[in-house]
Amino acid sequence: QGVLWAEASRELVEFAELVNAPVMTTNTGKSAFPENHPLSLGTGANTMTKMVRHFLNKSDLVFGIGCSFTTNLASAAVPSGKTLIQCTVDEKDLNKEHQLHHAIIGDAKLVLNQLIEEVRNQIGKNGGKAERDVKGEVRKIKQEWLAEWMPLLTSDETPINPYRIIWDLMHTVDRSQTIVTHDSGHPRDQMIPFYEATTPRGYLGWANSSQLGYGLGIAMGAKLGAPEKLVVNIMGDAAIGMAGMDIETAVRHKIPILTIVLNNHVLSGYSVNYPVATEKFGFTKLYGEYADLAKALGAYSERVVDPQQIVPAIGRAQEAMATGKPALIEFMTKE
Repeated sequence: QGVLWAEASRELVEFAELVNAPVMTTNTGKSAFPENHPLSLGTGANTMTKMVRHFLNKSDLVFGIGCSFTTNLASAAVPSGKTLIQCTVDEKDLNKEHQLHHAIIGDAKLVLNQLIEEVRNQIGKNGGKAERDVKGEVRKIKQEWLAEWMPLLTSDETPINPYRIIWDLMHTVDRSQTIVTHDSGHPRDQMIPFYEATTPRGYLGWANSSQLGYGLGIAMGAKLGAPEKLVVNIMGDAAIGMAGMDIETAVRHKIPILTIVLNNHVLSGYSVNYPVATEKFGFTKLYGEYADLAKALGAYSERVVDPQQIVPAIGRAQEAMATGKPALIEFMTKE
């Protein structure tokens, strides 16, 4: 995330290309490195791409630039036995949860520029020769991984598979002009690996803490900060139950964001932790007509049950948002 704060994405790309190193981002750092770049491994969090896991396991050195190396529910575990280097602006992050071999205190942009200069001094005018085809290795694993997941990403099943919604959204919007965020829980874990962020802050990752409904407020703030961008937040039916009334705020202040609700009538992922409450009291059962709620609050809304209507529904929502209205699409999904 420090790369985003330092606005150092260009420098990160240049450094990675110079040293022929693959790059993963953290949950909060997602979009700091373009995920359509040949050296991008995508994001490692509670869920991660196959490329992240492959290279984290295989690496002998991990250089954390602008990251805290914090271990939490939305982080990727760094295997033991690695040489760790950390660049951070805050000395409180040093050796917090991992024993470092080297530490650099400094702004990510300034440090990356110094590293670029030093690498260029060492490799000479003609540049260095890559010893390994890292880009080819990344490409091969990415192709294998997507082939494994394509049945879900392009599924025609009903209730709708949530991975299909993420895949269709990503291939419908202009990602260079879009900001997306997620809610915590399954929407976060489904989005993190598969939504390919291409521009800095085109993806606002969060959920190291897990307050449900937080993404709705983030989306409104992002739209106010970048009114020219399409802003999308994806939340589950539990999250909209916590914060859904704030759609009225977006209506009242004419903040035209798109809210996508993944409605499966289940608080997903919790039954295993609360078996008695689930069995006796229906703890994980949810009910709600959220398209109707959004309409009552003054937003454009529709409920979608057919996967063939995912793309057309996004188009209709964008037309409504062009008039200054926020929009909500409620997709009826499987658990």
